[in-house]
This record gives sequence, C-alpha cells and structure tokens, in this order.
Amino acid sequence: MSLPAEELLDWAMKLPESERRALALRLLESVGDESPEEVERAWVEEARRRLDDVRAGRSQPVPWEEAARRIFARG
Repeated sequence: MSLPAEELLDWAMKLPESERRALALRLLESVGDESPEEVERAWVEEARRRLDDVRAGRSQPVPWEEAARRIFARG
C-alpha cells in the first residue's frame, strides 16, 4: 500500500465502528461488480481456508494483543 493509503487507513481505524463499516462498504462498492452476497461468500471461503490452515498446522493463530501490537506498530 502507498504511504497516503497507509495514512488514510490509520485515520480510518480511529473512526467509530459504525463509520468504519459504512466506509468499508462504500470502498467495496467502488472497486468491483460483485454483489454483497458474492463478497460475503468470498469472506466465508477465506475464513474457512484460514481455519483449515490453522487446523492443519500450516499457520498459527496470534492472540489479539500481539496482532494489535503488530498492526499499530506499523504507523
């Protein structure tokens, strides 16, 4: 992601959840022809793939505290 996009993401992450959801939906609508159902189906497939990876030992889950530290250390 470009620096302006990273800065925008940092700013957006400080918004209340309801505003982040609305923003995310507007952004999704701007980049594809997929219906909301198709987008949801893709997210469900991704979640299942990730769960399969964890169960098979191909990836390790990270506690939220560690994930948050990593995410917010980028800024």
